[in-house]
Amino acid sequence: MRAMIAYPPLEGKGSPMLTQNRQFQWMSKPSYLYPCVPASAATYLKSLGHQVCWADHITEQKDWAQFEQLVRDFQPELIAIETKAPVVRQHWAMLPRIKALSPGVKTVLYGDHAAGKPDESMEHSVVDYVLTGGDYDFSIKGIVDHLEKGTALGTGVVFRNDDGTWGNTGPYVHEGNLEELPWVDRDLTNAHLYFEKWKKRLPFMWTMAGRDCPWGKCTFCSWTTTYPRFRTVGPEHLLNEMDMLIDKYGAKEIFDDSGSLPGGGWLLRFLEGAIDRKMADKIIFDCNFRYDYLTAKNTKLMKKAGFRKLLIGLESANERTLDILNKNLTREQIIEGSRLAKEAGLEVQLTVMVGYPWETKEDAYESLRLARYLMTNGLAHMLQATVIMPYPGTPLFDLCHKNGWIRFGAEEYERYDMTEPVCELTDMNEEEVVRMAGQFYKLFLDPRFFMRQLANVRSVEDMDYIFRGSKAIWGHIKDFAKLRRWDGADGKGDDR
Repeated sequence: MRAMIAYPPLEGKGSPMLTQNRQFQWMSKPSYLYPCVPASAATYLKSLGHQVCWADHITEQKDWAQFEQLVRDFQPELIAIETKAPVVRQHWAMLPRIKALSPGVKTVLYGDHAAGKPDESMEHSVVDYVLTGGDYDFSIKGIVDHLEKGTALGTGVVFRNDDGTWGNTGPYVHEGNLEELPWVDRDLTNAHLYFEKWKKRLPFMWTMAGRDCPWGKCTFCSWTTTYPRFRTVGPEHLLNEMDMLIDKYGAKEIFDDSGSLPGGGWLLRFLEGAIDRKMADKIIFDCNFRYDYLTAKNTKLMKKAGFRKLLIGLESANERTLDILNKNLTREQIIEGSRLAKEAGLEVQLTVMVGYPWETKEDAYESLRLARYLMTNGLAHMLQATVIMPYPGTPLFDLCHKNGWIRFGAEEYERYDMTEPVCELTDMNEEEVVRMAGQFYKLFLDPRFFMRQLANVRSVEDMDYIFRGSKAIWGHIKDFAKLRRWDGADGKGDDR
């Protein structure tokens, strides 16, 4: 079968941040994040003998005319597209055009929005299949087998009948062994085109050992709609893939994009294996992580194993907010975990959100003060701030909808793009929330933070990293500065 895994070009306010488990955002200075599971789907189909076209026209910066020509030339029999709330209407509108370009093609929509509201896509578009689970590789392969061999569809698929009605195969259930999947074909999927602003070395590659995260219960996370439970490959399997990336592609930095790398025994086995293989002499390794997995023992081993940057969710300094988000985290764990990471020589990148409908202005300031304390005392090296988005399908959306906190019509999805709050706020207006998010980026201008960064410079590589990071930060500050200045959000206040 001729199958296309596609990211068609989109129209909007910049470059769309679209792929797996991302807070959607239009970026003026884009980061092209590698879509590991869709890339696995393309690889899996190719390994089974199908003709596969990887068509990410967002990352390749190609326009609609070029996308149309590719569809005409390749004539896919199946095309699968990842979607998200702010652009789902664009995807609905392009499906008839795609069908006209390749008569008989079957279309598939997947992603957290499609999973959370599958019947909606069936009602408002001509899509043939919607996936409600996150293992797109196994699910798309199941659809291909159904079309070619007449086998039954797997679980978690909504399908359109010949008469236009639709049915479904029930709730999604994990049906495949992750270790039986081939390693992602980085050549087929143009992995060299994808990048993050905080990368330090090239070539830079992605892995994804686990799907969802071991905790898997944060109410805002879009993966709550797609993964019934956390699964991961074994530590040895990930180490073997890393060796392959080093040997075949000359990888010098690898980022694992699991919701969080597992802790406990899995992590210790991975660290022991990485140390035995002398990974620290070959690469630097980054990953998503959790504060409650940081211990004095494993942080030292992580440094020895070649770890550099840990992306960790702070989300808020407010204990009530952390409880509502079901983070299973306390303020004390945030500070202590950051201290342990610093002492081991690891770099923490914080993620924080503003605009929670139950938080006051003072609560938001408290998060800003905690972030400043961590950044200026060397307990965190990087930070990203966003406006909270209760995406449809998540527990957070259900909570906000139940309490009447959504500011506009439930289906005004284009507004879920982080340029404005979705929720009614306690004592801040819409512009104040966005300006508050901008204040977090101004922490990079604090002389204490800047001097600490300069004190850590050891090489030309370090200087280049700081220079590129500074350009990215100025981009964020300029984005937020487009709105009216909020004089009250000058970020001043006690460190703690």
